[in-house]
Amino acid sequence: MTSPERVGAAAESTAESVPDSGRDGLIPTPTPEKRGAALGASAALILLIMLCIAWEWRLAPLRPGGSALILKVVPLLCALPGVLRRRLYTLQWASMLILLYFAEGIVRGMSDRGFSARLGWLETLLALVFFVCALVYVAPFKRAARRARRAA
Repeated sequence: MTSPERVGAAAESTAESVPDSGRDGLIPTPTPEKRGAALGASAALILLIMLCIAWEWRLAPLRPGGSALILKVVPLLCALPGVLRRRLYTLQWASMLILLYFAEGIVRGMSDRGFSARLGWLETLLALVFFVCALVYVAPFKRAARRARRAA
């Protein structure tokens, strides 16, 4: 078994370690699985941003020539830098934000017709992929923080 000091030292020594949250440096070292989850969340978020822009601007806007719904991309753009840097706090709040896009995708997938309905289901899929990847990435850090709190 590894001591908490070694876990903290290992996290600091890796090139791709997550920045310390200010709690005793007890952050688990990112493993390839967690890196894959972070990359999956980043890719899903970028694709969702691209889909929302293309959907509301060109592919199937509510009004010809584009609609003001393109502004729904702004919250996703605010989350993008933190998600790309694998910031735990950003991934946590973005995983809650993404549920709005998940719900919108379901509503538009069921209520719209034709191509717009397919775009709605694609939005649902991308939101779900982001949500699952974000939870997979954040969960080990949350467990380590809970163990550190219990040990303190």
